[in-house]
Amino acid sequence: MAKDDYFVLAYRILRYLYECFKAGEQAELEMFGPDALGINNGYWINLLESLVVEGYITGISFPSAVGRIHEAKVYGAKITQKGIEFLEDNSKMKKAAQFLMSVKETVPGL
Repeated sequence: MAKDDYFVLAYRILRYLYECFKAGEQAELEMFGPDALGINNGYWINLLESLVVEGYITGISFPSAVGRIHEAKVYGAKITQKGIEFLEDNSKMKKAAQFLMSVKETVPGL
């Protein structure tokens, strides 16, 4: 896995939204936006769209211009029950969590 792997990024977004959910706090875009994840805007939009379509998160819409999605409108992003189950039970999510823990141990400050 790499730090920009789909499942690593999905894990980071879902884990953040789940922590906000448990704390009763509003998610802040700056914490899971493309800059925070270190990816380009197009990849981020594709990632969010996938998570919304799969039913893992809500509170995001994708206004389109002539059939192309070029932005995401975040208005209270939240993880769903399905998202929590995916985060906790999916083998790819577990591998992503292990990868992130190993990277954090290897590179202090991450």
